[in-house]
Amino acid sequence: MTFHNCVKNLILSIFTFSSLFFAQATFADTPRDLYDEVWKLVNSKYVDVNQNGQNWHRWRHKYDSVIQTNEDAYVAIETMLSSLNDPYTRFLDPEEFAEEKRSISGTLYGIGIQIGIREDKLTVIAPIEDTPAAKAGLQTNDIILEIDGASTKGISIKDAADKIRGPKGTPVIMLIKRDKEELKFTILRDKIDVKSVSIKKPEFAKIDTNIGYIRLNSFLSHTASDEIVKALEQLRNKDGYILDLRSNPGGLLTNAIYISDMFLDAGNIVSTVDRDGYKENQKANGDLLTDKPLVVLIDGGSASASEILSGALKDNGRAVLVGTKSFGKGLVQEINRLSDGAGINITTQKYLTPNGTDINKVGIIPDIKVKNTKEDEKNKKDRQLEKAQDVLKNLITYNKQSQNKVKVINTNLPLRVIIQN
Repeated sequence: MTFHNCVKNLILSIFTFSSLFFAQATFADTPRDLYDEVWKLVNSKYVDVNQNGQNWHRWRHKYDSVIQTNEDAYVAIETMLSSLNDPYTRFLDPEEFAEEKRSISGTLYGIGIQIGIREDKLTVIAPIEDTPAAKAGLQTNDIILEIDGASTKGISIKDAADKIRGPKGTPVIMLIKRDKEELKFTILRDKIDVKSVSIKKPEFAKIDTNIGYIRLNSFLSHTASDEIVKALEQLRNKDGYILDLRSNPGGLLTNAIYISDMFLDAGNIVSTVDRDGYKENQKANGDLLTDKPLVVLIDGGSASASEILSGALKDNGRAVLVGTKSFGKGLVQEINRLSDGAGINITTQKYLTPNGTDINKVGIIPDIKVKNTKEDEKNKKDRQLEKAQDVLKNLITYNKQSQNKVKVINTNLPLRVIIQN
């Protein structure tokens, strides 16, 4: 089983990051009605009209005789959804759905960690900046062996989330495997105010004063696009920008479109294709905030909305991408609220980059491939960021010399560019 097929990213051990948008609430009177409502939603909206090559009608009345309570319905719904073999189409009980809404509002509770299943092992996708997990020293690709002394072998994402979260100020003890070493961390849970954007330079990084560094952690919060606007305003005197999308697992589709639009004066941003093959193009409206040179950092943790943004900037020749291949999630989920406060996220569309590329399970290839090694991490060296700065310096030089807009067409150094009048 590959990482692309099985990973489920969660923020603060709760929420699956995707390219998300909202649907109107649905209503059901009884637990069986609740189950049937989910069946109808999947039947009418799921991106694969064949529901993973099965007769979807076989599920409709399968549990009529056993569903008596909402809890019965929840188990039946999860069993039904598992037949789709789609980790992104998932049921959320009322508590999980409320947590999802809090995620979108920008305030969460937990330790500040994104986790997933990789090769059947509970794995740290990324710690979130300035959270208890990051401060304790958890790192991307750490394997979580135990939570509070209990083995994580065979654990589900939901069960892992339940074990990790808890009241503010209480500790969670995690046994981590990093390379061949086992490490134990005791981390105090806390309230997490999720900030999507930071302009703070990474520790030990040396960035020239004329270069603006913007770290976009996620596209989840409704404030993400506003935070990018503020960051660009604060850095308005810089000659160019490095946009860091590394370990950014995604978020709201609208944020990806809004932020792409800030850097593009024309062109297609993304195309979405529904179950009937209907293709809708999202185009830049021309209200760009900056046309200064731009370099984008991506890696294997850059997923979903991160790939929409980086794909839009790459295909339109607006930015140079530096780093390693992105995650490869080219699917869009719709958020549906159910009658009892539960919810279901349904994969309803796939998306294509402006050039028509389907990156699902493939990822976006950077223009310039640079990998940070374990030795680099030990030596506090960030080769990807260093390369991004070198490339940006070249773009800034071209920009100043030409006094025209620079469009990148080939990023193999030395850079070749088109000068647009």
